[in-house]
Amino acid sequence: MAVEHLELHQRGDALSMLLDGINHIAIISKDAGKLGEFYRTVFDAIVGPTRGHGPGETMTNIKIGPSTELNVFVISGNTEADRQTPMWGRGRIDHIGLAAASPEAFKTIQARLVEAGASDGTVNDFGAVLSMFFRDPDGLEGEVLVPKG
Repeated sequence: MAVEHLELHQRGDALSMLLDGINHIAIISKDAGKLGEFYRTVFDAIVGPTRGHGPGETMTNIKIGPSTELNVFVISGNTEADRQTPMWGRGRIDHIGLAAASPEAFKTIQARLVEAGASDGTVNDFGAVLSMFFRDPDGLEGEVLVPKG
């Protein structure tokens, strides 16, 4: 990509990008209620109401951060949530990485993930960040990261 196509602009002394993170990630689930309870219990997420989204579809919004949601779809007859494949064989999006709010939040999440049976609690040191992988109730792999202090 040519430099002139990078839409960066100057604000005061800080160079900034035109985007401010991710608004939502749309996922297919077998059970939005179970998934919502998992994210509420482990991450203190806010689970919105489930509503119709078309014939045979429902959508539930799960707020997982200040400006990020999971849009969870349950679609009658869709078996995509049943398909479990190893890392790097999952298609265009392999897993989601969630940013812990602080080192203390990372430790709390670690304990809750282990208690939920969603992780063995192993922490990976990737240089600038610490990372921990988990699987949600639908088998979707996630990762929680926190900058090393």
